[in-house]
Amino acid sequence: MEHFSTRDLVVEVVHKLFVYTDNRQWGRLLAEVFCGEVQFDMSSLGGAARRMAAKDICHEWELGFEGLDAINHLCGNHLVSINGPEATVFAYATATHYKKSATRGNTREFVGTYDLHLVRTAVGWRIDGFTHHLKYMTGNIDFK
Repeated sequence: MEHFSTRDLVVEVVHKLFVYTDNRQWGRLLAEVFCGEVQFDMSSLGGAARRMAAKDICHEWELGFEGLDAINHLCGNHLVSINGPEATVFAYATATHYKKSATRGNTREFVGTYDLHLVRTAVGWRIDGFTHHLKYMTGNIDFK
């Protein structure tokens, strides 16, 4: 019988965040990754930080990824802190988007870090706080 540490279980949720997003598995994100509501902050890309329903986050991402042929997130350098039923994870991440039909280069890349807050629920660890800190973007940002 295998046993996983609390840290392993927390980091696994973070990995699911990116893998399920890349595979556009919105139902799995809702069932296995997010709490019902998330303090959501991607203001480093524009907009405002706000509390959002997880289903609305998934819907926005689904619309934002329409027309892309591939999405690839890489995440690492996890710094994990666990305090009873709460955990925080700092991680580096890159997101590469590919659009075959773009005429000025078919990739764009976002490089930055994430601060994630997780809580232990009856069904496992779930993300209830999500902050992205953009360092830079490169490539065909507008996919023209």
